Amino acid sequence: MTGFAVFDGHNDLLSCLLHEQDLTGASFFAGRPGMLDLAKCRAGGFAGGFFAIWAANDPATAPDPMARARHFTAIDPAGARAETFAQAEIARRMAAARPDAFRLCLNVTQIEAARQDGAIAAILHVEGAEAIGPDLDGLQPLYALGLRSLGPVWSRPNIFGHGVPFIHPASPDTGPGLTEAGQRLVRECDRLGILVDLAHLNEQGFWDIARISDRPLIATHSGAHAVTEATRNLTDRQLDAMAERGGLVGLNFGCGFVRPDGIKNPDTPPEDLIRHLDHLLARLGEGGVALGSDFDGTMVPDFLRDAAGLPRLTEAMERAGYGAALIRRICWDNWMDALRSIIG
Repeated sequence: MTGFAVFDGHNDLLSCLLHEQDLTGASFFAGRPGMLDLAKCRAGGFAGGFFAIWAANDPATAPDPMARARHFTAIDPAGARAETFAQAEIARRMAAARPDAFRLCLNVTQIEAARQDGAIAAILHVEGAEAIGPDLDGLQPLYALGLRSLGPVWSRPNIFGHGVPFIHPASPDTGPGLTEAGQRLVRECDRLGILVDLAHLNEQGFWDIARISDRPLIATHSGAHAVTEATRNLTDRQLDAMAERGGLVGLNFGCGFVRPDGIKNPDTPPEDLIRHLDHLLARLGEGGVALGSDFDGTMVPDFLRDAAGLPRLTEAMERAGYGAALIRRICWDNWMDALRSIIG
């Protein structure tokens, strides 16, 4: 095994645990069939990451997840609030039950301490802010529970803005940007020291945040539109704006977002991910590229399969000529630098 510790920009373990009715997260420690559990994380060097809270669409109205064009509709805020706080409670219970193995972290010092002690370091992230009302009433309770990263929208509309649908090939410029409530949310996140995630925003929403926020521009799990023309990926103009602000992109492993043909096919070679990393490095520099797997939230390539497969990606980086210092930056150090500048 290649010995690189990984801090990952995105996973959907918590929403999966809620769906699986594991309200204590016990299966994470005992072994579960998904992409993340303690044994898989330790086998692959997965030492921490952003643990997302995501409220599901109504399965009765959700489009076919295998379709190449997917448009998602708004969801009920009351239901989203219940799911959001339920997932935060799962994370709290996991940390309380096994602090030796899983810790909710509020800053980089705590992340590094967890890594030193052999525990998974978790940053709590909300993906789509439907649990927060127009007066931002839900934000402070979530912050008190440990929230340190927030995406105003998932790929659907809400009171804060408009998420980008999943379409290939297409531009991310798919509609209007942030609402007035969305602009207030961004300003309050900046004030509190909550990272504002650009993933899932359409292009106009991206430019609104670039105008409103003075923090580094961060996309926790995205890719390069120049390589794969999916709406979820970032154009070169967006990447250049991120580079000017000391921003960062965590590479999404989702097959439909990294394959040049945009097809959701697990027969996706590591070279497809390397092409994205090469392009992101060229636009953002060595300090602006990291990983954002989307484990337990998307179809990942068969060569990876789950967190235990992460060394196969770092081995592909080595074959592509990446030196050990650059791989360490992509796997860990760049996320630490970005988080230190925003959450402390």
